[in-house]
This record gives sequence, structure tokens and C-alpha cells, in this order.
Amino acid sequence: MATLATSSLWPPCGHVGATLLLLMMLSIFIEITWCAQGTVNFREKEKQVLDQILGPGRYDARIRPSGINGTAGEATLVSVNIYLRSISKIDDYKMEYSVQLTFREQWIDERLKFNDFGGKIKYLTLTDAARVWMPDLFFANEKEGHFHNIIMPNVYIRIHPQGSVLYSIRISLTLACPMNLKLYPLDRQVCSLRMASYGWTTDDLEFVWKDGDPVQVVKNLHLPRFTLEKFLTDSCNSKTNTGEYSCLKVDLLFKREFSYYLIQIYIPCCMLVIVSWVSFWLDQNAIPARVSLGVTTLLTMATQTSGINASLPPVSYTKAIDVWTGVCLTFVFGALLEFALVNYASRSDMHRENMKKQRRQYELEHAASLEAAADLLEDGATTFAMPPTLLERLLAKLRLKAKIRASKPLVRRPGDALTLEKVRQCEIHMQPQRDNCCRTWLAKFPTRSKRIDVISRITFPLVFALFNLVYWSTYLFREEAEEN
Repeated sequence: MATLATSSLWPPCGHVGATLLLLMMLSIFIEITWCAQGTVNFREKEKQVLDQILGPGRYDARIRPSGINGTAGEATLVSVNIYLRSISKIDDYKMEYSVQLTFREQWIDERLKFNDFGGKIKYLTLTDAARVWMPDLFFANEKEGHFHNIIMPNVYIRIHPQGSVLYSIRISLTLACPMNLKLYPLDRQVCSLRMASYGWTTDDLEFVWKDGDPVQVVKNLHLPRFTLEKFLTDSCNSKTNTGEYSCLKVDLLFKREFSYYLIQIYIPCCMLVIVSWVSFWLDQNAIPARVSLGVTTLLTMATQTSGINASLPPVSYTKAIDVWTGVCLTFVFGALLEFALVNYASRSDMHRENMKKQRRQYELEHAASLEAAADLLEDGATTFAMPPTLLERLLAKLRLKAKIRASKPLVRRPGDALTLEKVRQCEIHMQPQRDNCCRTWLAKFPTRSKRIDVISRITFPLVFALFNLVYWSTYLFREEAEEN
């Protein structure tokens, strides 16, 4: 009995074990099958999803997506952000700048939702923008632009399972940048990048900046003559007779590097002005040297000024660099005119000295003739039928005139006690005490031409130093005021 009972219990236990073994093998087979599908067939699943959501008769790219949460009456929100890759140049003459950037747009299209198969499909990637609806964005201040197609077109569209669409493209643009050059080259310029909708009004489409970090700039951004100080994002919606259109802008604040202009413009101009002052220390009779020095510095300064203006647009207002070059050119031209004045004064002094010599010679000859006439009249007084009193008066008058003219120091003689210079010094010392030290100092230089040179040696540097003080204080303070 015991043996029979034992044998009757084994079949059920064997059946259960076989069932468990069969279930285990079945689960292993199913797992192997799923693994095989995950490694091999998920690309096929992506194709099936794309055919499902973008197949013929399923999606119309001409119809814009609904608003937030599928609201039909609301505008479609498009989030925008840009990555500034490089700025190749900022042209002052054409008032434009070239930039290369990665432009991104993101919006939600409820029609593009799909099953991600438990997170196995993160997003779908497209390269043909015509397959889905795209915002009609354009760059309002664009002059030129092109896409990058080497080696493949630098563009992609990512569709996420929740219906979020990300559009990214790399483009190069040449944008207009109206500049105010009143403080050039101590200026700051604001160049904008404007993006707006061309056909959809704000009732249908609205652009917004991406939350967090809407504009990224490459870390090693380098410009030859500018520094990107900061950037500001804002909206710039525009209203026309066809409606209001959404617009976004980013303002790039550039500061001009002054060291380049200090070395290339300001220091050379200062050197030319100082070189023109060398003529004040040359002899007034060195006419070829002084003329060649003045003309050379004037032509060099004029060439420098024309070279500066050639790189700038012809604006109607006065720039800071125009004030500097104009004053420097005036100083160089003034030094040349100073030599002309010195030359004229020198010839005037020579003419005056010649006239004085002639007058002295004439007075000496006239005095001698008067003495001879007086002697003749005295010797022949008995032959005249004049009254004695009248003859005596005539003789006395002739003798007095002869003595007066003979007593004047008309000619310098080695034996004279007082020379001409000593007489002038005595006259200066005999003048009233109101004469200041400047006149006393100028009296050391007998000719007017020499005095003009001496005064110019002091006046020109002092006036130029005063101009520098006023110039730099004025424009530097204006720069700080505009910055604040």
C-alpha cells in the first residue's frame, strides 16, 4: 500500500516540473526575441513612425500648429535661441558686420506625437524642412546671407515624442549696423540682429526668447579692432497696415580698441606737429631749410588726414578724429606761416636799419653844410647890406641847428662812450616801473624777427598742450557718460 501511494504521487510532481521548465524556456525565448528586435528592428520602427505621422494624407505642412495645449484660437509660440560662432569683420565704411551663427527654433506640433516604445526612440531626425510646418522667420537687417552645405547641409529637424519640434541650422549673415561716429575712435557701437515673421501676424504666430540662456557666444571670440562687451535681448514687434508682426532682436555692444589708433594716428600726428616746431630754432636766414621742413610736415600731415578719412564714410557731422587731425594740421600750417612772418619781419628790420643809416648820413652832411654856411656868413658879414641885428640872428640860428645835429650820436664810433645797445638799455631802465619782466626779457632780442621766433618756441607748445588737455578730457568724459 505504501509503495502504491508513493508511486501515485510522482506523476503530478513531474508534470509541474515540466510545466515550469517549459515556462522558463518560453520566457527566455521571448526575451531573446525582444532583444533581437531592439538591436535590429528599431530603425524600422522609426521608419514606420515617420510614415505614420508624415505619410500621404496624414500631415499637411501648410497648416500651422495649434496654440498651447492644442488651443485652436491661440497663436503658435516659437522659442528662439542662437549660438554666436564668430564675427569676421565690422566695416565702418559700409556700416555692416558679418557673423556666423547657429540658429535654433523650437515649437510644439500636436500632430507629430508618436509612441516612443518605452523610451527606446528619443527623437526622430529629418533633414528636409519641407516635410513639416516651418515658421516664416526672416532677418530684418540682413544684406547678404548663405547656408553651409559642406560636406552635407548643416541643418536638422528633431521631432520628440511629445510633438516638440527643434529646427537648427548654421548660417552666415552680413547685417546692417548703423553707426554713430561722433566719438570715433573713442566710440562704442551697438549692432543689432533682428528676426521677424514675414506673413503670420501676432494672432497666429509669436516669437519668444528661450528661457535661461537665449544667446550663447563662443568663448574664444576675437575681433581685431573691437571687443564684445555685452549683449541684450528684447522684442521689436512692428505694426503695419496689414497687422502686427512678432519680432525679436539682440543688441551686441562693441567697444573699439583704442591702442591701434593711438599707435597709428595720434602718436604720428603729435610727432609731425613737434617736428614742425624745429624751424623755430633754425636761423632766420636758413630759408631753404625752414621752407623744406614746413612744406614736408604739411604735406605729410595732409596725407595722413586723407588716409584716415578714406577708411570712414562721408558723414555730415564732425568726428573726434576730425577735430584732432584738423587742429594738428592747423599747428603745422601755423608753423609754416610763422616762418613767412619772420621772413617779412627780417626784411622790414633790414629796411629800417638802412633807412636809419641814410638818415644819419644825410643829417651829418646837412650839419656840415650848415656850419660851412655859418662860417661863410660870419666871414662875409661886412659885405652884406643888412642890419646888424638881423644878421646876428641868422648866424645864431644856423649855429644852433649845427650844434643840435652834431650833438646826436648818429654814427657808432669806436671811441663813443655809449653805443646803440647801451643807449637802448638805458632807455629801458629809465622807463616807468610798470614795465613787466616779459618786456625786459624781450628787449634782449633787438630784432622783431628774432622776437617772433622766441615767442613761437613757447607759445606753440603751450597751446598744443592746452588743446590736448581739453580734447582728452572732453571726449573721455563724453564716452563715460554714454556708457552710463
